[in-house]
Amino acid sequence: MLAAAQFVAMFCALMFTGAAVYINLVEHPTRLSFSNTIALSIWESSYKRATRMQAPLALISGFSAAGVWWLSGSLLWLLASVLILLVVPFTFAIIMPVNTELQRADLEPESVRARKLLETWGRLHSVRSILAMVASSLMLTQLVSV
Repeated sequence: MLAAAQFVAMFCALMFTGAAVYINLVEHPTRLSFSNTIALSIWESSYKRATRMQAPLALISGFSAAGVWWLSGSLLWLLASVLILLVVPFTFAIIMPVNTELQRADLEPESVRARKLLETWGRLHSVRSILAMVASSLMLTQLVSV
């Protein structure tokens, strides 16, 4: 049971981390290389797809890591659980208002405001990447030290 929970937590954390880092290092910079109109269009499509993938990965990883903590008593697994789960409230509380602004029908696509919102979104998303990298590193450290 413990090994299965560790595997699920680690696998989902790494999948989330890989996707989040890819978005920050590859997808979003590429998106920003286009006009705002194109960037907004691509962002909206990507955002919807990524949400369906990343939210479950974060939740499954976080709750599996919490299960590992429960079964093993390792506080580092609990910390990893908290960190990967933090991406969910961070998204709702901090990123969601930017998402809402980016999706407003009255947002002028080629405006300076639209560009600033896209740039802000990228910076905020990097927090999700960092939280996931730290959580994954903690999990990996625990697995290697066993």
